[in-house]
Amino acid sequence: MEHILFLTGHLAQPALERVLAGMDSTEGEQAFTWATHDLGVQVAALMTADMIRRRLPTPVAAQRIVVPGRCRGEVEALAEHYGVPVQRGPEELKDLPKYFKRQAQAVDLSTYEVAIFAEIVDAPRLSVEAIVARAHELTRDGANVIDLGCLPATPFEHLEDAVRALKAAGYTVSVDSQATDELLRGGRAGADYLLSLTIDTLWVAEEVASVPVLIPREPSDVESLEQAIAAMHASGKPFLADPILDPIPFGFTASLVRYHALRQRHPDVRIMMGVGNLTELTEADTSGINALLFGVAAELNISAVLTTQVSPHARRAVREADVARRIMHAATQNQTLPKGLSGALATVHERHPYTDMPAEIAAMAAQVKDPNFRVQVSTQGLHVYNRDGERIATDAMSLWPQLGLEADGGHAFYMGVELGKAQLAYQLGKRYVQDQPLNWGVAVEREAENLDAWCAPGTTRTTT
Repeated sequence: MEHILFLTGHLAQPALERVLAGMDSTEGEQAFTWATHDLGVQVAALMTADMIRRRLPTPVAAQRIVVPGRCRGEVEALAEHYGVPVQRGPEELKDLPKYFKRQAQAVDLSTYEVAIFAEIVDAPRLSVEAIVARAHELTRDGANVIDLGCLPATPFEHLEDAVRALKAAGYTVSVDSQATDELLRGGRAGADYLLSLTIDTLWVAEEVASVPVLIPREPSDVESLEQAIAAMHASGKPFLADPILDPIPFGFTASLVRYHALRQRHPDVRIMMGVGNLTELTEADTSGINALLFGVAAELNISAVLTTQVSPHARRAVREADVARRIMHAATQNQTLPKGLSGALATVHERHPYTDMPAEIAAMAAQVKDPNFRVQVSTQGLHVYNRDGERIATDAMSLWPQLGLEADGGHAFYMGVELGKAQLAYQLGKRYVQDQPLNWGVAVEREAENLDAWCAPGTTRTTT
């Protein structure tokens, strides 16, 4: 049986041991024994690889060492030094049970089946250079196909140049227009797909090599879509079919039924779903809408989704779509609920926002002997403590008079920032970690932190 050594700090050691003692065996996990070691630092997050090398003697009586999640330095070098694997654990020790379950039953989110068509809706008004730049951004966020949206009564004189420039840059391109002349121009310039053809305009597909996306004359005209599908089957050429997703409350539920019926009638037809009618036209967080729609797409084996990010509230739609398709694909492949696979789409709330109970924070606060403020959040509110005791409130302003920082502007500014974040976390149900930004999931761009690197040195202001 594997024996694991968990390194920790003085304040966190009792809580770490309670968590480890209370961990239940879960299916798929390898049983292990454990021991903890206080490295002689108060705050475990301040532990570094150099500190571990200095303070943890060799050899270690363990087959693996787990260090705090925010431990800085090269753990690979530590592994070589101690002769056993060294791993960073989760940032919060309360996440250890989930951490070990995930390590034993890793879920692959690197694969997907749904292609994302990302529409540049104002392409006629952009220069070719701007279109290529926009395509780069959309592809970075997860788009597989760059869709050039044509506008009614708006000339697109540089359509061919735009298609050729995108193709030359290596992008897959579709042209989206209600005008057959623009579809023909785009197809002849080398567009890979044309959106969208009805039974009446299907002749365009005979003139160019582009793959057509078929739609009904009207969303409810299922028969016309069936005729177009039959014609394409007879031609032997590839195509996609889109029954059209209607917005709420103008037929959304009925349109979902159409998608299901189309899949029942045609098990092998490649289907496209345009999700913009929901994400753009519903004033709600698009991350949740995308999660639901890509769940439908996974169940119906939909091949492609057309999305836009025009409205300010939908400005992360492509990135959300990319995450959603991966999560739903993994859930479908593993026949598991789309829960616990990734928190990237839970942008406003978190499943486990409060890692410590008020009594646990109080016990930790009682051990503090220095003047530095610690900030934590629980179901009770905001907790601020140092050697002078613990203060609790549900809003930052109520805590200010209790801190005694009137003569220390730098420290007051720092505490204002931290307490503002803590109040947001408490009100929304998000996890708060002192000195770390709140995690807004896929809604906010955030560079991955390199914990092998070191922070630049700086000053710390404390009370006396």
